[in-house]
Amino acid sequence: MDVYSWWRQPSWMVDNKRMRMTPNLPGLLSALTLLHLAMQANSLERGSPQDFKCTTNNMQAWDCVWTAPPGLSPGAVKEVCIVDSFRSCHRLETTNFKTPALSPGAHEVTINYLDGFQSTFTLSEKDVFLIPDTPEILNLSADFPTSTLQLKWSDKGSAFPNPLNVTWEIKVLRNPSMEPIKLVSLNTVLSGSDLVHHWNWTSDLPLECTPHSVGIRWYIDSHHFSGHKEWSSWSPLKSISWIRKSETNVFPQDKVILAGSDITFCCLSPTKVLSGQIGKTYCPLIHLYGENVAIRIQNISVSENSGTNVVFTTEDNVYGTVVFAGYPPDVPQKLNCETRDLKEIICSWNPGRPTGLVGPRNTDYTLFESISGKSVVFKRFETLSNESYWLAFQILPDQEIHNFTLTSRNPLGQAESAVFVNITERVAPHTPVSLKVKDINSTVITLSWHLPGDFAKINLLCQIEICKANSEQEVRDATIKGVKDSVYLVTVDKLNPYTLYTFRVRCSTIPFWKWSKWSNEKRHLTTEAIPSKGPDTWREWSSDGKNLIIYWKPLPINEANGKILSYNVSCSSNEETQSLIEILDPQRRAEIQLNKNDYIISVVAKNSAGSSPPSKIASMEIPNDNITVEQAVGIGKRIVLTWHHDPNMTCDYVIKWCNSSHSEPCLMDWIKVPSDNTETTVESDEFQPGVRYNFYLYGCTNQGYQLLRSITGYIEELAPVVAPNFTVEETSADSILVKWEDIPVEELRGFLRGYLFYFQKGERDTPKTRSFDTRHSDIKLKNITDTSQKTLRIADLQGKTSYHLVLRAYTHGGLGPEKSMFVVTKENSVGLIIAILIPVAVAVIVGVVTSILCYRKREWIKETFYPDIPNPENCKALQFQKSVCEGSSALKTLEMNPCTPNNVEVLESRSIVPKIEDTELISPVAERPGEISEAEPENHAAVSYCPPIIEEEIANPAAEEAGGASQVVYIDVQSMYQPQAKPEEDQDTGPVVAAGYKPQMRLPISPAADDTTAEDEAEKTAGYRPQANVNTWNLVSPDSPRSTDSNSEVVSFGSPCSINSRQFLIPPKEEDSPKSNGGGWSFTNFFQNKPND
Repeated sequence: MDVYSWWRQPSWMVDNKRMRMTPNLPGLLSALTLLHLAMQANSLERGSPQDFKCTTNNMQAWDCVWTAPPGLSPGAVKEVCIVDSFRSCHRLETTNFKTPALSPGAHEVTINYLDGFQSTFTLSEKDVFLIPDTPEILNLSADFPTSTLQLKWSDKGSAFPNPLNVTWEIKVLRNPSMEPIKLVSLNTVLSGSDLVHHWNWTSDLPLECTPHSVGIRWYIDSHHFSGHKEWSSWSPLKSISWIRKSETNVFPQDKVILAGSDITFCCLSPTKVLSGQIGKTYCPLIHLYGENVAIRIQNISVSENSGTNVVFTTEDNVYGTVVFAGYPPDVPQKLNCETRDLKEIICSWNPGRPTGLVGPRNTDYTLFESISGKSVVFKRFETLSNESYWLAFQILPDQEIHNFTLTSRNPLGQAESAVFVNITERVAPHTPVSLKVKDINSTVITLSWHLPGDFAKINLLCQIEICKANSEQEVRDATIKGVKDSVYLVTVDKLNPYTLYTFRVRCSTIPFWKWSKWSNEKRHLTTEAIPSKGPDTWREWSSDGKNLIIYWKPLPINEANGKILSYNVSCSSNEETQSLIEILDPQRRAEIQLNKNDYIISVVAKNSAGSSPPSKIASMEIPNDNITVEQAVGIGKRIVLTWHHDPNMTCDYVIKWCNSSHSEPCLMDWIKVPSDNTETTVESDEFQPGVRYNFYLYGCTNQGYQLLRSITGYIEELAPVVAPNFTVEETSADSILVKWEDIPVEELRGFLRGYLFYFQKGERDTPKTRSFDTRHSDIKLKNITDTSQKTLRIADLQGKTSYHLVLRAYTHGGLGPEKSMFVVTKENSVGLIIAILIPVAVAVIVGVVTSILCYRKREWIKETFYPDIPNPENCKALQFQKSVCEGSSALKTLEMNPCTPNNVEVLESRSIVPKIEDTELISPVAERPGEISEAEPENHAAVSYCPPIIEEEIANPAAEEAGGASQVVYIDVQSMYQPQAKPEEDQDTGPVVAAGYKPQMRLPISPAADDTTAEDEAEKTAGYRPQANVNTWNLVSPDSPRSTDSNSEVVSFGSPCSINSRQFLIPPKEEDSPKSNGGGWSFTNFFQNKPND
């Protein structure tokens, strides 16, 4: 805004100039004051008024206001002049004026004050502020069950001539804290008239829980207004709160909510709330005000049919509610509308996903037809899974086209599905009822049924299903003119007489939409007709050839055409009937006595409608001597037979068969084959595997039947069920002859292909033969492929040996069981003789050779095993030197007395503890009581001795001269008694006397001996020398070093024993026993002893 001002000098200032030259202090002060005021006034006049602002609320009038200059009251304004298209002035008394909206552009505005001040400035639309009036809320209401606030206000659009875009802001506050919880913007257009606007808002917290307040403001957005635009002021707040009308304390009550959403529950309680839970889950408490609390449930799951409980527990009570979480209805699926009788339309659909809501909250369906404007409602208070719903809609007369809309609705929402149909093309008739059958003749019947519905304007297409036993179903179509609720008739022909049929019917319309369901079955037996052909016949001569047996087969149902009552059998020759008999059914065999002449046999079947054409067969059988029995094996339950074409066969071929075990005449069944065939397959349910059958092929000529082939065969070969019965006909030392019998045909179960014969060595009930395993290498096998062979000789066997024999038969079906036997071959006499003679001859030869060797080596044998025993009579042991004997009174002569010791002490040279053995020794003196020793000197005492144990060969000079060998025997026996010698005696005893026992052969002579005469005497005696002093005996073994290495003549070689004596020398008294020195026998000397001869 361009503002300028001018100042007109007042008159009093001119006078003041005149007084400038007068020096006056007060005047100077006044001048300064006036100057200051003039400068301030000059500053005001040069700009716009202070705080000048123009506003508009409808862009049609401006309202300008400013602040009065300092020192002036607001009433000091005189006028305001505005230059627009013309200059206009308005007298004012305040600092506010209103003026209609100025035209675009800048306008000069002058404000004149009463005191002469003046302010001029420019004003344009750009300087104006567009501020709408404060809006006013017409109404604020609440829908407490849904927690929805409903706001209503007017836009006062009549104040604005032109359409304007308006933005509204709405704020929601929650009391008592006045906390803003919602701020939304809405856009509307002012249309030039007053419009009332509505706004709904749903609170996440139930409105009963706390008061709510709402305020609004607006903003006008005009493109034609170039000034400033601002929001209006907020409207006065409108509040709403819940007024308690019941004892309910928990909100919301029985709320239906979308599964997966969030919900808040609050509890209004006068006392403290302790906990809050949904179902079994506890939730944190949210404090509202006072003791009121809330809980927040997020992503709530689908409730059970009875809902989910919400419970608050206080200090003195329990409060709760129920919440139902589910889904809005799904779009109805597979909506289909059709009619069954053209009287009403049935619309069916699948509800889709279950909503999870039941009872009053379940889904309601409304079917609306837009052409007629009619609707039907479907309500269901229980939901069944996978259930198809349907509604019936009555058809209006002459209306074929229908446009249906199906709406599904529940507390959480709704969905729709539509279908457009021509009802005459959507007909699915009811099931035909009252099906009836009426005979016309044996091959034609009439079917009738009732079909409810008004089909007068359309045609029906019906199907008739015809079934008979053991045959395929036959379906016939029939087009019928539709009628209203009537009976329909159809003729069915080409049926078989006397046949049980099953009929049923279903219908549809033309054009085709759907078949109806099949009607109930109706069984009907057609009437009888005469048999269409005669029975199949065959004949056999009896075994004695005097009677002819005629056989025939029952006629099939389609040929009998009724129940066969009887058969007429006649026999004729030369076209003349000679005999006629009637056979009642079910017998199918007749026997006529005839001779071998040519007869024609005729068989006629009769039922209630008449007789069949005759079946004829000739009795003559043409012989054929070139018949050989062949073998054949079938497959499954059939066997294939082939033959060569024979031009002589003019009528047909006949194949008959029977069980080979049956007696003649043998007949199980037969078939006839046309004469131009050369192959056929014989099948029968009576065929069994492993049973032998005989097949006979006959050819038919004008003269009769001739046997062409004879075949024996099996449908399937099996292994034999028994083993061949075999016996041993002959046995020898090296062979066995076995013979067996044929297996009966019934037990063979196949063509015999051979025998398997096993044999091996073995005893009965031994582990080796208890289970016969052919894998053993010692088992011999013979395969006998010649089935006529009934014996077998097994050679190269061992005599007197047990053999295990096994025989098995086999067919192509496998091996039969085994038959076993144990046979022992005879003994071989030549071998026995040889076995006896060879040992005898060997013994004789050995004896002769041994005798010769013993004779030639007899001396060596004698010396080795039987040495010479010296004669005690030649012993000089008791011949002592006189000088020796006289020198000691203790020297005594040994006396040969029988001595049998009880205890013998054996001492080894290395042993310390003596070992006592009880040994019974026989004295040689006792064996020869008659022999006594020679006379001994009177002054010598007799001392007994015992035989020695240990032998040692020594050289005997005397014996060597005589050419013989002698032995010196030593023994290491220590006496258990040690005699006590007197000191005087020991001192008086000479060297020879104190030496103890000394051997008499090759004894060293002590150099201490001075008496040479004594030595000469000793040489002369050369035999046994008695040992006079027992105290001087040294019991050291002869092998010890003391006995062999010592140079002293006081040397002892063991116990007192003579050179050739076999007796021990034991003192008779205890005091005379030698003293043990720890010596004993040597182990080698012990083994050198020989028993007494």
